Amino acid sequence: MKYSKRLICAAAFLAVGLPSAALAWSGENLAPRAKITMDQATAIALKARPGTVTDRELEREGGGSGLRFSFDIKSNAVVYEVGVDAKTGKVLENSKEGPHPD
Repeated sequence: MKYSKRLICAAAFLAVGLPSAALAWSGENLAPRAKITMDQATAIALKARPGTVTDRELEREGGGSGLRFSFDIKSNAVVYEVGVDAKTGKVLENSKEGPHPD
């Protein structure tokens, strides 16, 4: 199959030129196990802690159902971690981000 240089250049641009929001988020492979979507969890997290989402992921973690969406939300120059249960939508954590113990 022959591909034109223009088509190859366009594909390369799309691969590296899209905004990061279009890229996959950490833990996306766990999404089929969640009962709520990333968009729904984001809305729940922002209602609990208004601000700007700077990081988001879906992870296995103790507490709740064991599967949670985790958000870093910047609010008034402070970063908070907000955890939303991926099966119930309940806010599990809403605290100032700090150093994590090893």
